[in-house]
Amino acid sequence: MESGAIIDVLSRTVPASGLEAVQAADGMPTIYVALDQLVQTCRALRDTAELRFAFLADLLPVDYYPREPRFEIVYLLASLGTAGFGDTPKRLRVKVRVPGTHPTAPSVSGVWPAASWSEREAYDLFGIHFTDHPDLRRILLPDDWEGYPLRKDYPVQIKQPVKTYEPLQVSQEQFVANIEATRARARND
Repeated sequence: MESGAIIDVLSRTVPASGLEAVQAADGMPTIYVALDQLVQTCRALRDTAELRFAFLADLLPVDYYPREPRFEIVYLLASLGTAGFGDTPKRLRVKVRVPGTHPTAPSVSGVWPAASWSEREAYDLFGIHFTDHPDLRRILLPDDWEGYPLRKDYPVQIKQPVKTYEPLQVSQEQFVANIEATRARARND
């Protein structure tokens, strides 16, 4: 199914003014969606019988600094083509432009729960905030990390001190005693 045909189906439930078809070089159907219509469009993509894009494969932010809008979020969707999930397997790339001044996008984790972790990753590494996200906090970096390391304007030389922790030190006798105690408990169970 081509991008134009998908937009024709979507235009029954979503205003077509916020949709734009793109001819991608790799041949994958691609559409741009207006930021304020993202959740409504995603619900239509999932719930419309002809489309049934029930699987969100990935969510990828891209930084186009110094261009404005600075960010794009790419949603990779699939319609499985099995009973109840569309008539044939289909793929779709949905893109949304996010301004760089205050990068905020609506969360689609209410449509596809799998988006929750990817949105947290985008927040952690790019600083894109997702409104209505159930648990938006850092996922990869420590809570006290400053900045967003995958932004193109992030400084290359990191001046953050390295945090080291000393491993637990036990003697050889204590180690052997712990192993024997664990084995004894296992035999008694």
